[in-house]
Amino acid sequence: MTDNDTFLGALSDIVGEHNVVSDAGDMGAYLIDVRRTYTASALCVVFPGSTQEVSDVVKLCARHDVPITPMGGNTGLVGGAIARTDTPGIILNLRKMNRIRELSTIDDTITLDAGCVLQDIQKAAVDADRFFPLSLSSEGSCQIGGNIATNAGGLTAIRYGVMRNLVLGLEVVLPSGEIMSNLLKLRKDNTGYDLRQLFIGSEGTLGIITGAVLKIFPPHRSVVTSMLAVDSIDNALAVLGLMRDAFGERVTSFELTGSDYMDVILRNVEGTRLPFESKAAWYVLLEVCDSAPNVDLTSALETALGDALEKGLLGDAVISQSQAQTNLFWHLRHAVSDAIRYAGPNMSHDSSVPIDKQGDFAERTGRAIKERFPESEVLFVAHLGDGNMHLVVLFKPDRFPTRDDYMATAGELDLIIDEVVVELQGSITAEHGIGISYRYRLQRTTNPIELELMRGIKKVFDPQNIMNPGKILLPA
Repeated sequence: MTDNDTFLGALSDIVGEHNVVSDAGDMGAYLIDVRRTYTASALCVVFPGSTQEVSDVVKLCARHDVPITPMGGNTGLVGGAIARTDTPGIILNLRKMNRIRELSTIDDTITLDAGCVLQDIQKAAVDADRFFPLSLSSEGSCQIGGNIATNAGGLTAIRYGVMRNLVLGLEVVLPSGEIMSNLLKLRKDNTGYDLRQLFIGSEGTLGIITGAVLKIFPPHRSVVTSMLAVDSIDNALAVLGLMRDAFGERVTSFELTGSDYMDVILRNVEGTRLPFESKAAWYVLLEVCDSAPNVDLTSALETALGDALEKGLLGDAVISQSQAQTNLFWHLRHAVSDAIRYAGPNMSHDSSVPIDKQGDFAERTGRAIKERFPESEVLFVAHLGDGNMHLVVLFKPDRFPTRDDYMATAGELDLIIDEVVVELQGSITAEHGIGISYRYRLQRTTNPIELELMRGIKKVFDPQNIMNPGKILLPA
């Protein structure tokens, strides 16, 4: 390692002095995660403006064995973008690489820089009379490179899949500084190993995604939204089956919120209210969309919901009659993060189980957690159509005298939840990734052969271990 001032000067020569921030106060926002769980240290934050500048920065770091932590919008929930290195390194943020390079309505693709904010991509698609389906609560600030690096899921995965299903081509700067440019629009490509899939979900440990080609789709010209009240997850799944029979792939969202979680939302988030006179055990937000205009989805939904009511699967149902009412329904769903932010100390989990086992997961984890921590509130919200169950355990504000007490309880909860996940042949993380938070959970729930293959891939791509070290895998 060379003298810090010399190294910072070399960085400034590449990206410009104003794009290298080394003052501790100015770096503050980049040294803590969104949950304020992890803090970091770094030599500086670097803001490159092009793929070539990223390449030159990485080559410089490789020559001097300086660790690199890629950071997008810093909205991840498991600490994957926080610099936690043995020696101080750099944080590399792509916010200045925010150019949409091309949009084709013939190919239905959009080619862009990795620093583009998700909401801006959605708007660019709308402006071209197209639709980009990824939708997250952080879409106003998260960057698409981070979405790809974490294989983000979101609210429409039931129809369009997760980020992995939306990527056609990638441009990546490797840990050596070499540029792997594979920005192809091809829907069919059978030329050997599909290397792009290694980078999707790799959380910046194999390289830095600098550009991508993504799928876009015809817009939703006919939309109907409804809220349903059900008394069990199994009944909700039966309703989902009826909706799929009636609408096929046009079922775009099927979001489940438990009654206790809904109570927390109503208590803590302004402008929320239920469209039902009485409480239910579970609430479903259903949206059905068609790309053709003037399709009478409402009448078809009334018929399908009437069938569900006759079968005893629904307690109640309300179909939105206006955009304002639709916004109210979605406000209830989007409020899940804000609702717990100030409600008290909590531990949030992101599990995935087979779709037909979601009722088992909620019953077994809820029972076990309440037996061990009877003072807790166990809250569930789920992307029910793809098997992704978010479990949040909420405690009273004064429950944990110290950080160590909090972490000890979090560790116990991990063990309880992981045992159920493994028995149901699920995954400990559906869309949040591993980062720092889930490394021990990955270690104990993953086949040792798979872990060794992962370590081998990391070593091939990053033999110096400078690319986002300390994430995903524990030391062997």
